[in-house]
Amino acid sequence: MRSTFDPFALPAHGGDLAAAELRFGRPAAGWLDLSTGINPFSYPLPPFDPAVWQRLPSAELEELARRAAAEAFGVADPECLVVGAGSQALIQVLPRLRPFSRVAVVGPTYGEHANCWTNAGHQLLPCETLDRIGDADVVVVANPNNPDGRKYDARRLLELADGMAARGGLLIVDEAFADCTPELSLAAHVRNGLIVLRSFGKFFGLAGLRLGFGIAEPGAARLLRLALGPWPVNGPALAVGCTALADHAWIAETRCRLASEAAALDMLLVRARLSVIGGTHLFRLVNAPRAWALYEYLGQRGILVRPFAASPRWLRFGLPPGEKGRRRLQDALAAWEG
Repeated sequence: MRSTFDPFALPAHGGDLAAAELRFGRPAAGWLDLSTGINPFSYPLPPFDPAVWQRLPSAELEELARRAAAEAFGVADPECLVVGAGSQALIQVLPRLRPFSRVAVVGPTYGEHANCWTNAGHQLLPCETLDRIGDADVVVVANPNNPDGRKYDARRLLELADGMAARGGLLIVDEAFADCTPELSLAAHVRNGLIVLRSFGKFFGLAGLRLGFGIAEPGAARLLRLALGPWPVNGPALAVGCTALADHAWIAETRCRLASEAAALDMLLVRARLSVIGGTHLFRLVNAPRAWALYEYLGQRGILVRPFAASPRWLRFGLPPGEKGRRRLQDALAAWEG
């Protein structure tokens, strides 16, 4: 049964251009989709053996992807790596591996964390800071956080992980946006009581591949692999991941490029009298008195940004795809009379 479109509802996630067209119509100039935190300057797809489309993904190819990710993330033992169809697949399966737990999700953050733990029957303990986690059995934190870019000191998180492990608890750190700030990552420090999640598609701009990684001590990693079952990721995604994760020159250049593009977006937003209150090098969060009206205004002009139902003054802007995209956004904001 098809769901009924609600023109007054705000989207739960970015990137849904079909829903945007139902709401705003199809823009003559095409969509400028700034509603996600995905790199618009994507990794160039490498050539690979066409047979990778025809065969089931082999254990050897999966192991190669785990080894490439281990090297890229600074993990000494590839047995600590788990591949999934995006980090979302791991977010969904983790709640099924725990007995009933009190789960503190430090937010506001990516909404699927709370949804998946709640849907699996756990007790959700929403909190806004690490100081408010109380006696939770599981703590979920994103570093850097989406959508505000809040960062957490790695040493503090490791101390929290050790404390959670001592009482049979678990700290989950979602590092989906950590590629631009690798110094924040705990991937190289996995231990009992700590699971790190890494995205591939955001930084490499290839979200359609659906590739992500979980990083845990080997026993927990094996349990995750069993829960995901055979062939958790398609062969082409594994093949591309192996190549991209080993391309150190592209990774370094892209970190510099994204920092420059984010700075250019900041200048554009400030000139439009929007207050930039946070973000990462892949998106910026602004505070605007009439944010939802601005969302509608931009949508009617074919520019899709990300509103938040729980925060009516917030809008998140992804990076425009270069100068042409920036000019289009700049012209639209210049005509805004909000």
